[in-house]
Amino acid sequence: MRQDLALTDKNRMKEPSEPITGKKRNATTGKKAVNGRQGHSRIQVTSILLTQVRPETDRNPYTELARKHNIHIEFKPFIHLEPLTCRDVRRQRIYPEQHTAVIFTSRSLVDQYFKICDDMRLKLSAECRYYCMTEAIALYLQKYILYRKRKVFYGDGKLETLLHQIDKHHDNDRYLITCADHHRPDIARHFRSKQYEFSEVVLFRTVPAEIKEQELRRHQMLVFFAPIGVEVLQQKVPGFKQRNLLIGAYGAPTVQAAQNAGLEVAVMAPTPELPSMAMALDHFLTQVH
Repeated sequence: MRQDLALTDKNRMKEPSEPITGKKRNATTGKKAVNGRQGHSRIQVTSILLTQVRPETDRNPYTELARKHNIHIEFKPFIHLEPLTCRDVRRQRIYPEQHTAVIFTSRSLVDQYFKICDDMRLKLSAECRYYCMTEAIALYLQKYILYRKRKVFYGDGKLETLLHQIDKHHDNDRYLITCADHHRPDIARHFRSKQYEFSEVVLFRTVPAEIKEQELRRHQMLVFFAPIGVEVLQQKVPGFKQRNLLIGAYGAPTVQAAQNAGLEVAVMAPTPELPSMAMALDHFLTQVH
C-alpha cells in the first residue's frame, strides 16, 4: 500500500498539539463551484482540522492563514510512526555500509538510522555523503558525524531542490533512501529515471491513531495529506458519512482515495496556481467568507 506520505519532521511521533487560533465565526452552508469543481459556498468556516503534526515553529503558513481569516486550525495526525527493530531491518537485506550516500527527509530518520547502524555495529565510512531535505536536518547530523560541508548537502524543504542537489553532486554514488513503510516514491522514481544505483531501507512502520467521530464534527473542514489518512478514517469510523463536513486533499492519490471513499472534495492541491495546501485553503476561504 503506497501513498504520498512524505516522511518529514512534521511526521515525527507527537501527540496532537495546541491549535492555531484566530477569532471564531458562526457557520452557514450552501453550494458553489470551487477550483473549477462543485464545492461549498456561503460557509463561514470557523475551524479546520489538518491530519498532520503541527509545524515545530509558528513561522508557518497556517499561522498566517488562521490570523488572516480569523479561524481556528487544529493539527491531529491520523497515524504515528513506530521504529523498526534491528532484526526487522536486517530482514530487508539492506547493507548501509555498502552505500556511498544516504538521504534523510526528517530528523527522526536520522536518529533511527544511526541507532540501527550502532545496533548492527557497523563502521560507516567518513567519506559517505548525506543529502537532507532541509538545513535543520543537515545541522542535526552533527549529533552523529563530523559535519563537513563537502559531504553534507541540503534543500529548502522542497523535493525539487533536494533532487537538484543530488544531481549536481552525483559522482557514481550508490544511494540509500531512508523511509517509512508508507512514503512518497518520488525520490526512487527520479533515481530510476537517471539510472542511479540505490536502495530503500524502511526504518518505521505506520500505525493508525485513535479517531472519534465527535472529535471530527467539531470542525467544518477536514484536510488529508495522504491516502492513508482516508484509509484510517474508514477503519476507525466505519460507515462515516460526510454530511456538511468539507474535505480538503493534497496530492492526486489523496484526492482519488477520498473520492473512492465517497467523499466530495472541496479543496484540492497542488495546482499550477495553488501549489500548496495553505494557498489552496486561503483561496477557498477568500471565496466563501
